[in-house]
Amino acid sequence: MKIFSKTAITAVLLLFVLAGSSFGLYKAVFEKTEKQPPRILVVLKNIDESMEFWQITKAGIDVAAREFDVAVEVIGAPAESDISGQIQVVEERLKSKDHLDAVIMAAADYTALVPIAERIKAKGIPLITIDSALNSNIPQSFIATDNTAAGRKAGEMLGELLPAGSHVAIISHVKGASTAIEREQGVKLGLGEAFKEKLVGTYFCDGIQEKAYEIAKELLKKDKEIGGIAGLNETSTLGAAKAIKELGLSGKIKLVGFDNSIPEVKLIEEGVIQGTVVQKPFSIGYLGIKTAVQVLKGKPVEKRIDTGSQIITKQNMYTIENQKLLFPFVDR
Repeated sequence: MKIFSKTAITAVLLLFVLAGSSFGLYKAVFEKTEKQPPRILVVLKNIDESMEFWQITKAGIDVAAREFDVAVEVIGAPAESDISGQIQVVEERLKSKDHLDAVIMAAADYTALVPIAERIKAKGIPLITIDSALNSNIPQSFIATDNTAAGRKAGEMLGELLPAGSHVAIISHVKGASTAIEREQGVKLGLGEAFKEKLVGTYFCDGIQEKAYEIAKELLKKDKEIGGIAGLNETSTLGAAKAIKELGLSGKIKLVGFDNSIPEVKLIEEGVIQGTVVQKPFSIGYLGIKTAVQVLKGKPVEKRIDTGSQIITKQNMYTIENQKLLFPFVDR
């Protein structure tokens, strides 16, 4: 019988130890990788912290990220009107080697972001859209306010406030955004035939409050028959309100807007704004993450989720339910 030397035995034992260590290291790395939370990219229209709508949306995203244990990265352009900027930041992120499991996007333009959606699909990454729709069937779910219905609420209220024959102006945010298109359609439906010939036009402030102010001031100085203005987002509403207040026309010019920033709430109390359509941005953000997680788990999701809207006025703003809408919890 051949007797192995002590050196040979030691070498064999060392090989077993090294193999065991390698296996243990591999197992640890594999388990660590396996436990990594899903990585979700969220693309907002803008990352301007002065826009309360997007800050509340982000609060909903953050709460859902903790609840569903996902890693979230939020990007966006500096301004809602910067469509090319939004495209650029998404393209740069898609070029990165960092893995992505899902993308949630609020598209700044209904058609311009479609090629980005196609690139996301080509990479095998599921896409969820929030707030603003895309002219594409690629998104597996769209979570937002029913903007046509919301616009109709604003139009109906404005029509009820105005005497017959009054001229009406619409001040919108970004031309080409689905929210702008649908809300404008809704306002016109709500105003109805009585004001069809009295609409002086739709004007775009590019999401800039000061531009909305200049537009409203010029319109009110030029056309003395204007009795009402519909503002289709936070910046357009605040800009129009500033012009109305500055010109001493509070209460005389009826203003119905969108969103529920603290300045808007104060202007409702002052009687400068007669009503505002309040959305549910926290729910939009939260449900965006929840839906993406469901898709990643292979669960069926609804193609369209309406988060709802509510008209808030000075008369109903103090109810418990409306106070919750006006002052949602924001983790800052």
